[in-house]
Amino acid sequence: MSRARTARRIAAGAAYGGGGLGLVGVAAVGLVLAEVQFAKRTVGTGLGDPPRADGLYGSEFSGPEQSPGPLRLGMLGDSTAAGLGVRRARQTPAALLASGLAEVAERPVELRNVALSGAMSDDLDRQAGMLLDGDAPAPDVCVIMIGANDVTRRMPPTQSVRCLTGAVRRLRLAGSEVVVGTCPDLGTIEPVYQPLRWVARRVSRQLAAAQTIGVVALGARTVSMGDLLGPEFAANPREMFGPDSYHPSAEGYATAAMAMLPTVCAALGLWPESDRLDVSRDEDMLPVAKAASAAAGQAGTEVTAARGPWALLKHRRRRRVPGEELPAAHAAGATGAAAPGDGPRTPPRAAERPASHPKAGDPDRTGR
Repeated sequence: MSRARTARRIAAGAAYGGGGLGLVGVAAVGLVLAEVQFAKRTVGTGLGDPPRADGLYGSEFSGPEQSPGPLRLGMLGDSTAAGLGVRRARQTPAALLASGLAEVAERPVELRNVALSGAMSDDLDRQAGMLLDGDAPAPDVCVIMIGANDVTRRMPPTQSVRCLTGAVRRLRLAGSEVVVGTCPDLGTIEPVYQPLRWVARRVSRQLAAAQTIGVVALGARTVSMGDLLGPEFAANPREMFGPDSYHPSAEGYATAAMAMLPTVCAALGLWPESDRLDVSRDEDMLPVAKAASAAAGQAGTEVTAARGPWALLKHRRRRRVPGEELPAAHAAGATGAAAPGDGPRTPPRAAERPASHPKAGDPDRTGR
C-alpha cells in the first residue's frame, strides 16, 4: 500500500472515529519491541529539564504606544519543542523562532512555551488550554512539534492524528495561525538498528503524512521534520544530535528552527510572495494526500492548503550562500532568550530574513 493511501486511511479514521490502523504488522511486533527496549537502554536518559525560554524577544523594536503590540508566539509539543538536551534557553527552538520572527517582523515577540518532555498527542488539548485559558488574547501563531513519542509508545495513529487535529482546531477557532512540525524520521537515530530502523522510518513517515492531511484540512500548515531536517544530520550526526544520540544538539535545533521560520513568517503574511510556487525548486500543487506523502520523504518541505482537495508543496528552506557558517552560530550565542540567569536579549539580524525584505542585507542593522 502506498504511503499516500495509508496516510489517507489513517486521517479518515481519525476524522470519522475509525479504529486503530496498526503501524506495523502483528508478526513484527515481538521483534520491534525487543529492538525498542535495546534502543532505549542504549540511548539512556538523564538530560534533566529543558531550559525555560518564555519571555519577550526583540524589545528594541518596541515603538510608541500607538504602534502594534508584540506578536504572540505559542510553542506546544514534546521534548523537541521544549528544547530538551541544550543548556541555554537561547538554544531552544522556541527561542530561535521567536528571535527570528522578531527580526523579520521588526516587532517584539512574546513567547510562551507549554511543551512537555515525554508528551504525546493526547496532551496537546491540555497544552492548548494553557495558552487559551485566561484573559490574555490567543497567540498570533502557534508552533507544534509532536509525533515521535506516539510512535515509540505505539499510540494508534488514528488516535494520534485525532488528538493533533483536535488541538489545531481549537487553536484555529481561537484565531491563531498554526504550523505543525510533523513526526520526525525515527530511522535516523544512531542506537536504532535494523530491522527496527526500517520499521521506524516507515511508520514515522506514515504518521507524518497523516498528520499533514488532517492539519491542512483545518487551514494550518505543516513542515516536514523528516530525518531531523536534511543532509546536515546525515552527514554530521554526532554534531546534530545531543549527548543521548536521540535529541538534537544546539546545532540540530538551530537547523530545525531555520527550516520552520519561513513557514511561521508566511503564516503571518510576513514572507514575500509567500504562496507563489517556484518551479525551479520543484514546488508544485498536488492532491493533499500526494503532497503529504512527498513532504514526509523530504525534510524541510511545507504543505499548505490551496483550493478544494489540492495543496501547495513548497521548499522554503533557505539555501546557505557559499562560505556561510552552519547554524551553530545561532546556537553558540547569536540568539537571545528570557531565562533565569540568561536574561532576554535580541539577536543580530536573523539569517532567515528573505533577500527581498526591505531591510535585508542592511549592514547598519547587524549587531543589535
